Amino acid sequence: MAIKVGDTAPDFTLLSQNNSSVSLKDFRGQAVVLYFYPKDDTPGCTAESCAFRDQYEVFKTTSAEIIGVSGDSPESHQKFATKYQLPFTLLSDKGDQVRNLYGATAAFGLFPGRVTYVIDQQGVVRYIFDSMFNFKGHVEEALKTLQQIAAG
Repeated sequence: MAIKVGDTAPDFTLLSQNNSSVSLKDFRGQAVVLYFYPKDDTPGCTAESCAFRDQYEVFKTTSAEIIGVSGDSPESHQKFATKYQLPFTLLSDKGDQVRNLYGATAAFGLFPGRVTYVIDQQGVVRYIFDSMFNFKGHVEEALKTLQQIAAG
């Protein structure tokens, strides 16, 4: 069952690009932009991740943290983050358990989907953006939602 706007975001723990365990509950009290993407170092995923990187300082002004999730290994994430100077956490979801938990499943039935969730300080999903090809839209919509949350 896919997560919907208004649902409490399910907690999870995954390994980061630094091989450390990261749990969603570690970020309670701050907003989180949780984006699922298909694969490290592919054209669309690189464009999306670099768009998040390029707006990272703006996201920080909303007190939000950005977390990227794919099925790639922590080692692959480390190379990807280093190559593109990504300043945020990337998590390894081997077996797509968290992806499936959130309902960010296969696009076109062929490969992992590209879905972004904006989660507020209380852990409630406030916005979901699901688009395989509008890479920058994930960033723009997440930022717009966070600014609306901040404005009350």
